Order: sequence, then C-alpha cells, then structure tokens
Amino acid sequence: MSDLLITAITPTIASGTGLRTYGVAAALARHHPIEVAYVVWGAPTPAPEYEQLGNVRLRALRTSRGVRRGLAYAGARARQVPRDLARGVSTPLLAAARSAPGDVRVIADGPVAAAALLPLARRRELVYLAHNLESSGFRPDDERTGLERFERNVLRTFAECWMATRADERGATALAGEDAMTRYVPNVLDTDRVQPTAPARTGRLLFVGDFTYRPNLEALAVLDSHVLPAIWKTRPEVRLTAIGRGLPEGRRDDRIETPGFVEDLTGAYRNTAIVLVPLERGGGSPLKFIEGLAYGLPVVASTHAAALIEDGQPGRDFLAADNPAEFAAAIFELLDDPDRALALGAAGRQLAMTRYSVDALATLLGS
Repeated sequence: MSDLLITAITPTIASGTGLRTYGVAAALARHHPIEVAYVVWGAPTPAPEYEQLGNVRLRALRTSRGVRRGLAYAGARARQVPRDLARGVSTPLLAAARSAPGDVRVIADGPVAAAALLPLARRRELVYLAHNLESSGFRPDDERTGLERFERNVLRTFAECWMATRADERGATALAGEDAMTRYVPNVLDTDRVQPTAPARTGRLLFVGDFTYRPNLEALAVLDSHVLPAIWKTRPEVRLTAIGRGLPEGRRDDRIETPGFVEDLTGAYRNTAIVLVPLERGGGSPLKFIEGLAYGLPVVASTHAAALIEDGQPGRDFLAADNPAEFAAAIFELLDDPDRALALGAAGRQLAMTRYSVDALATLLGS
C-alpha cells in the first residue's frame, strides 16, 4: 500500500497548517511510501525536513493558468464551493488524483484540495485531511451558510474524514449526520527533533502564533491590556516576546517584543520561562501549544485552548485560566515556584511524546 497526499500549497512547516500536513505525512511514512503532490504556492520550495524523512517523494504540479484556471474556478463555484476556496482550485490537483493507481490511497489535504477532488470523491474512495471544522469559525452569516453547505457535502462524500480533535468529530457529525465517516487524527509534532529545555530564570514569557489569524491577535490584545499590567505592578522586569507574522504596527509597552516571523524558534524557547496560549476562540488543537509542551516548558493556557488539548490534564500537564486575573495568577505561581515550573514542563513534555508525537500518530494510523 502507498499514499498520495495532494495539497494546494507548497509543503512547509512555517505555519500550523504546514505542521499538520508534515506530521501526518511523517506518520504515514513510518508504514509505507507516500508521495506529496503539491502546487507551488506560498513558498518556492518544500521544507527540507520532508527530504529527511525517507519514504516520502515530493512532486510539484504545474499550476493551471488563464482559461484553464478560470474554468476550474467556474466549475468549483458551480459545485457551490465558496469563493475563497474556489480561487485555489487548480486542475492539476484533480488530474494527479485521477492518475493514481487503484491501490494507492488518495488524501486531500485541507478544504481547497477537497474542493478540487470532490468530483472524483463521488466515484472513488478518497480521504479528506481536515485542518479544522471550517464552518465552526467566525465568519459573517452569509459566508458561513455557504461554507456549511460545502463542508457538509465534503463530509458526506469523502470515504473518510480525518479530524484534528474529537470535538471536531462531534461537530462533523452534527453538521453532516451519520453519513460523515470521521477518524481522530490529531495534530502532532516530530518530538524527536525537539530538544527539551529547562524553564529559563529570565522572567520572559513567550507567545507564538500567526497573527493574521484573528483569535491570536485578540489574545495578544488581552495580554497587553489586562494580564501584563497586572503582572507589572509587582514584577516590572517581566517581558513578553510575541513571535509570528502578520502583527500590525501599533503602540505597545516596550516590554512587549514583536520580532515578527522567526524561522528557527529554538533560541526563543531556550530563553523562555513560560509559554502562553491565551486563545479564547478557534478550533483544532493549537500546534504551538503542543510545541511549547514538547520543549518541556510550563504552559499557561486559556480554558478554551486547554480544552483543545483533549488528552491533557490542567494542573498536571499545564495550567488553565478562565479569565485575565486567573491567567496572571497562574503566571505568578510559576515565576515564584521554579520547582513547580520544572515539574509542569516535564509532565507536558511527556504528554507531547505519548499523545502528540509523530510516533504516537503512526501507531494510531496503523491500528
């Protein structure tokens, strides 16, 4: 058996979306060969980590342009694919799937690839690798209606839909009924590539995220307006580093550092006392949450974010807080008790290795 994973973007590990794709590809490669066919978009070349996996072949697809691209868009819209997804539909995606031998399992990576492969999914058993339950997000009502219609169609048409959380599985069933054949395929990291570190005695907090994603931007605003001012009253030396692309310019306290996108986060983690995951909305399991755990650092998360790490236990593997006052109190607890911070980080690292690692997913997909 082999797999063909088809994606509408260049496979990298520079985003949560890219990390999910890489984690699944790496786990599948533990069992049999896998080919990743992709349209060059978003980055000129794939992440070198793919080449290092072994058992994985990368194939760039020639992007359709002009009339062919227009026809692909029109066809997608005729199938009631939302405009923002239809723009990414490219005929080579469907052609690659159609050319796959019958003994090859074809996997559509994300909603754009699913939109492109939807006609074939009615005639051949295909897998949909979901990154989120897309229609559960935060869009205007008119956009959400169209997205729900499309997602319901995908969930009912693809032979199997791999969801990032059990909550997304339940949401998929609620949306599409029992016709939705779902499987729990969590977000994972290659924890073998992450060297754990002890919490630094720097008083430095770290928040990593893509700030073009509105929940991350909102979360940073809460830290800036409510959490950090409460901490600075008695611990003025505390600093926050917020790393990620898309952060708009604006006036912030000098103790909040915003370096933008950083290719290698190793140095940032090694200089960190506590990792923060303050998201108040959004779906899927936050991969930067898992990354913080994998580094062996104590994590303070919002109750919402903590609930997305479904195999974790607040108080044992990380701390969870309901509101800004509780969030500040949890940070104080860890800054004031280094032994507690160290123990929490060790427990989080163990959770990442046993539940959210490539090896753990490989076992799950092999069962």
